[in-house]
Amino acid sequence: MIRYNLKCARAHEFETWFRSSAAYDEQRRAGQVGCAVCGSTEVEKAVMAPALKGERPEPGLTTPASPAEAVLSEMRRKVEASSDYVGGEFAAEARRIHGGEGDKRAIWGEASLADARALKDDGIPVAPIPWMRRTDG
Repeated sequence: MIRYNLKCARAHEFETWFRSSAAYDEQRRAGQVGCAVCGSTEVEKAVMAPALKGERPEPGLTTPASPAEAVLSEMRRKVEASSDYVGGEFAAEARRIHGGEGDKRAIWGEASLADARALKDDGIPVAPIPWMRRTDG
């Protein structure tokens, strides 16, 4: 695991963990790294100083490292408890619901930037959420 300090185009700074530096690069190219404050995917690595052993205890991976992470964690809990995860079918399902062909309900999942823009252009309300689907069940 590797921790990066990140900064978005709006100068919000935050930190997050990645499996590896290659995983960060891959997720960033795919638009999957978003600002913890505003959701912008225009994110770059911020200046970092190496941590010396024992300088600062590492937070547990499930422990929020900042107030912003705590808010995001609570938001995630509420979204997951009150909506259906539809995975990569998000755009298609949003269109079905908007067109009256599917059960009207709150959903969340993954969509490409182009699909999300097309939904918005067609008057279908969507909003990015700043996290990836958990793979730990």
